[in-house]
Amino acid sequence: MTVLFKTLRSHWKKTTAGVCLLTWGSHWLYGKHCDNLLRRAACQEAQVFGNQLIPPNAQVKKATVFLNPAACKGKARTLFEKNAAPILHLSGMDVTVVKTDYEGQAKKLLELMENTDVIVVAGGDGTLQEVITGVLRRADEATFSKIPIGFIPLGQTSSLSPTLFAESGNNVQRITDATLAIVRGETVPLDVLQIKGEKEQPVFAVTGLRWGSFRDAGVKVSKYWYLGPLKTKAAHFFSTLQEWPQTHHASLSYTGPKARPPSVAEETPPRPSLYRRILRRLVSYWAQPQDALSREASPEVWRDVQLSTIELSITTRNSQLDLTSTEDFMNICIEPDNVSKGDFISIGSKKVRDPKLRAEGTECLQASQCALLLPEGAGGSFSIDSEEYEAMPVEVKLLPRKLQFFCDPRRREQLRPSSAQ
Repeated sequence: MTVLFKTLRSHWKKTTAGVCLLTWGSHWLYGKHCDNLLRRAACQEAQVFGNQLIPPNAQVKKATVFLNPAACKGKARTLFEKNAAPILHLSGMDVTVVKTDYEGQAKKLLELMENTDVIVVAGGDGTLQEVITGVLRRADEATFSKIPIGFIPLGQTSSLSPTLFAESGNNVQRITDATLAIVRGETVPLDVLQIKGEKEQPVFAVTGLRWGSFRDAGVKVSKYWYLGPLKTKAAHFFSTLQEWPQTHHASLSYTGPKARPPSVAEETPPRPSLYRRILRRLVSYWAQPQDALSREASPEVWRDVQLSTIELSITTRNSQLDLTSTEDFMNICIEPDNVSKGDFISIGSKKVRDPKLRAEGTECLQASQCALLLPEGAGGSFSIDSEEYEAMPVEVKLLPRKLQFFCDPRRREQLRPSSAQ
């Protein structure tokens, strides 16, 4: 023992390096072990659903998965096959995996796809935006949009994850939780934005639209990868050197929020008796016609605003769901154009991590529909659900509670107390 300590002391540099390597290796192995335990627990829960008997006249539930292999720097396919695919297969569903090869393919495939019971999106914000756009562009979107959608976050940006699933710092935990949410079948309605240009077909988004300097600087962060943790501040700093102040001018017209109609029960009520139907006809025949005339819908009031802003964002309320709200609206946030260079760098760096952050003095409007008119020659780009589009005059319309998304039951329980207050 004395010789061992003497040897370690005389070779202290090698000893230190060996201890560090051994510690790192032990931590890595422990993390892999914990990930395997999470996968095993998720598969065991999915197998419980798969072992359930179905009636003889019932069909196996069909699930169509749209997988973007290029997501997460090309790791999405491995992540899906290792963490999500076993859960889906063990749950007893008939799973069909469609791998997308190029941008926009999911939209085209959905226009031709036959009926399915479940749509699963395995990717990031871009893949999700393509899928919902393909669903809502169909001729039979009124019925096809009722198919529930599952979202497995595999991309670098997954803005919808905090809304649907409980927060977790473990990537395997996030993927297994999202997949188990599909198996459990708990859904929540989400709003959708319909964004239509002058010529192109409409694009649909579940998060929102951004246009401005914070957005332009944020997309250049990867350009300064060699600066490490300073790359975000560097992108915003060099942006201030090109042009300052960075002001965006536009004209905005919008209408206010709309009252949320009561939810309609899916079950068809029983047909009343013949006596009640005859009595109802007689009552409606002898009713005063003035009652119907007095219920004329009031015309929509449009308001005009001239914008001078550093950034404009039009977003849904999906990040802060209120299941018992009496009004449906989207948020239009107009950030001030007098932001200093220091605040631009500081706030912009934080907005890369949290796009919902706003500069002090931001004006927020509530609208159900709006039209954004840009001056001629206005350049720049829109960011629609983290995807880049050319900036142009657009009409944005809110489609309230348009799509049903699978969510973690724990997340749904967290929403209920806040809604009741």
